[in-house]
Amino acid sequence: MTLAHIHPMLVHFPIVFFLTLAGLDLIAWLRGASISGRSPVGNVAAGLAVLAGISAIATMIFGDMALETAVANGFNEALSETHEGLGSTAAIAFAVWALVRAFVWWRDRQMSRGVEGIAVAVEIVGALLVLVVAYYGGQLVYEFGVNVAHAAG
Repeated sequence: MTLAHIHPMLVHFPIVFFLTLAGLDLIAWLRGASISGRSPVGNVAAGLAVLAGISAIATMIFGDMALETAVANGFNEALSETHEGLGSTAAIAFAVWALVRAFVWWRDRQMSRGVEGIAVAVEIVGALLVLVVAYYGGQLVYEFGVNVAHAAG
């Protein structure tokens, strides 16, 4: 297995962790449950945020390696600019969000209902960003065949 194949293996983790985080917090917030501090939802949400941040940074690092392999094999790097730019932005944003959520959990801070609503809105925007990044990543594979061996025939 080459380093280029690690990125597509890792990429599913930040997607699942962040979408689950946004869904959990949205549902809990709509039901009136606290999503911050060391509440039951706050515990799970902080864990999901940290896992999303760590896996997003790892995915970004291996994505850069995968791009280097693709370019070395003749792929036009310009075709990946949108996916790479949005993916890096998402990874950094998720890492920052992980630090925020970990701090809120560690200090056992209870956010007001309004601040929790803002947190949910931020996570929904992050979830939409994940979907856009995934779309462009899929386009690289399915339309341009980046780092994919083509079947003979």
